[in-house]
Amino acid sequence: MTDTFRAKYISEDFSIENFNHTEWNNAQPIYITKYWSGEEAPDHRHAKALALWSDKFLYVRFDCNQTESLVIKDKPQTKRKADKLWERDVCEIFIAPNENEPGRYFEFEVAPTGEWLDLAIYQKMDGRETDWQYESKMIASAKIEEQGVKMVIRIPFSSLDFQSESNMRKRVNLFRCIGSGAMRGYLAWQPTLTQQPNFHIPKAFGWIEFQK
Repeated sequence: MTDTFRAKYISEDFSIENFNHTEWNNAQPIYITKYWSGEEAPDHRHAKALALWSDKFLYVRFDCNQTESLVIKDKPQTKRKADKLWERDVCEIFIAPNENEPGRYFEFEVAPTGEWLDLAIYQKMDGRETDWQYESKMIASAKIEEQGVKMVIRIPFSSLDFQSESNMRKRVNLFRCIGSGAMRGYLAWQPTLTQQPNFHIPKAFGWIEFQK
């Protein structure tokens, strides 16, 4: 399993509602196939992630297998960050701007409804601090298909505390939550290997590499 998620440079920005934009064909996918524990998840819960970057934005697309009932809100709110989005079906990416301080990172979530959430996290020895007022100006889009879901987020580099630059590497991990009750599944690109489901383990993060 690779520990590097490669983002491909694009010279022009585009609408994230265009799920089939040709630029996505040039992106190198990574696959989210294991639970947080390292156990292999069934194929129908697997997801693929793609990344692009421009001078202004980071784009991330999740392509998810979806054969079970969606866990979503009947009346989603997409105009502002969604409360407790992690309790429903969701994909997430955590990004740490400073590799020497991986305990400070940003959390971005997107749901099949197009709902979204952005948070700034400080993971300390004695607990976790969350900045609920963090405003990244991210945008999100989603599309529910017959046996799958596509979700895209676009994040301004100005909100990530680093400037876009070729060959730059940052610490990152990606996740998927699916299902409910006893069948709730917590998938991680880089498994966190905790006793109970926990995504907030910076030492388990892999890397995102920005390529031109």
